[in-house]
Amino acid sequence: EGKGKKRNPLHDFKKTGELMLIKVNKTLEVKTKLLNTTEQCAKRCSRNKGLSFPCKAFAYDRVTKRCHWLSFNSLTNGVRKKQDHAFDLYEKKDYIRNCIIGKGADYKGTISVTKSGIQCQAWNSMIPHEH
Repeated sequence: EGKGKKRNPLHDFKKTGELMLIKVNKTLEVKTKLLNTTEQCAKRCSRNKGLSFPCKAFAYDRVTKRCHWLSFNSLTNGVRKKQDHAFDLYEKKDYIRNCIIGKGADYKGTISVTKSGIQCQAWNSMIPHEH
């Protein structure tokens, strides 16, 4: 990245056009606010600014210019996808990719079993193996 250039906050998100997520599970949280750009929505989601939950995705309503920050994404149980021409869905890549970068300490993906189907060991556990 060049000197003086600001990093675009949208780089941390995967965009799916014309899609909205509907929560079936009522305990999942959503917060909305009027904002002019998707970049502003992404910035607030990345920083969790003004949110009482970790932001995993946001949907931007292009018609009303309203941002919907979501405590869930398309992989969350209790959520269904809905085709909607007014919305674009942006999901935080950290929560939808299933790869480990470095030692995996920051892994937030969905895989919790080994290739052979054995349950993964919790990061904070020394049993059955030491780190």
